[in-house]
Amino acid sequence: MIDVSTEKVLVVPTSLFHQLGYFQGFCAEVDRYRAELLRPANVSYHPRAAMEQDPSFKQLIPYCLFRHTRADGARTIFQYTRGKGQGEGRLHSKRSVGVGGHISADDVGNGAADPYREGMRRELAEEVYIDTEYREQCVGLINDDQTDVGRVHLGIVHLFDVEQPAIRPRESGLIECGFRPIDALLADLSGFESWSSICLQALFATASA
Repeated sequence: MIDVSTEKVLVVPTSLFHQLGYFQGFCAEVDRYRAELLRPANVSYHPRAAMEQDPSFKQLIPYCLFRHTRADGARTIFQYTRGKGQGEGRLHSKRSVGVGGHISADDVGNGAADPYREGMRRELAEEVYIDTEYREQCVGLINDDQTDVGRVHLGIVHLFDVEQPAIRPRESGLIECGFRPIDALLADLSGFESWSSICLQALFATASA
């Protein structure tokens, strides 16, 4: 596991995000942003501690949701509560449907052809066991400049449709885990971190979700 105290994380200039098209909340136009945001000439790696306080940069975060469709057609989402030992301190005790984290300079050092995908793979391997087949797609981006955490992060949202509800926490900081019906989550968004609330409403708050 990467040492957070010395970690250097992937960032892009906030000005680039504004040039590509500023939005608040959720945007489904993946092709408009992702390739340019991840272009090697546009990314750099800086100490995480400094970047957490510098809104002139956005830390790119893969934010992965796991959806399972039951035999009766009911759709469920993996959700959990962030314990005190998990990730960003400003999100402790918040409910979440997103698994993922920072892309590290170490992901480049590992010789990966695609540091972003390698970082996402590593983060998932650190946080959960995925004991099922799945189909993954990138479905959008999240920006929330209305919170201190959001001002310095930009989420890239990946939806994993899993064959079985076989996702288990590997990290002790993920507590109260399990798949819950999407309708139940939408009916009570209290306590969710802002990114999760944004995703649930943008992706699933329609009859066709």
